Amino acid sequence: MEIFFCGKSAGRPREADKEARAENLLYTAGCLFLEKGYGKVSLEMIARQAHVAVRTIYVKFGGKSGLFNAVVEQRRAAYFATMPALETDMRPLPAILGEFGMLFLQLITMPAAIRLNRMVVAEAASHPELAETFHKVGPGRTRDMLTRFFNRPDIAIQFRAELTAEQIAIHLLNCLIDDQMSRLLFPPLTQPDTAQLRKLLDHRLDLFLRATLRAPLAA
Repeated sequence: MEIFFCGKSAGRPREADKEARAENLLYTAGCLFLEKGYGKVSLEMIARQAHVAVRTIYVKFGGKSGLFNAVVEQRRAAYFATMPALETDMRPLPAILGEFGMLFLQLITMPAAIRLNRMVVAEAASHPELAETFHKVGPGRTRDMLTRFFNRPDIAIQFRAELTAEQIAIHLLNCLIDDQMSRLLFPPLTQPDTAQLRKLLDHRLDLFLRATLRAPLAA
């Protein structure tokens, strides 16, 4: 998910140049956070490498926490941009969950995502705003997106009546994540290829659907 940017142009910046510079700022900040850790990165360091004024960061993002928020939000949005909006996707349930599940598994097994999760876990105690921001724009937003999806009348009717949409969303994420979080304790593994992820996804979605659907799956 690299972000490319243009060089400086003479005269007043065009809108495209402004957008490219903003993307470069987020890209530079993201790289520094992953390389050095949230606590060791200063706004001065980011501003120097991104060729912007520190005041610009304060005006646009309110400080380091706001900038980190924007970095995570942008990268998450870019990753899921290829998927139709869950609120309006009228495909059959297995097709929707299959596409979402594959994107989600690819995302959480990326080396950069693993490094990001490790950084948040390691620094959450000393920088509580880091954990709060990460949850709000990362896992929390994904859970909220799924909860709205499972609240759709045409989708909700397919699941057991005693389960809330939020419970279903959380269970789906837990099934997909499996033991991924415990693996953060160990050196990073090679990211699974598409075939390996598809096999994992089929198994985990089967467990999820058998536990939550109103009508049992056919044997």
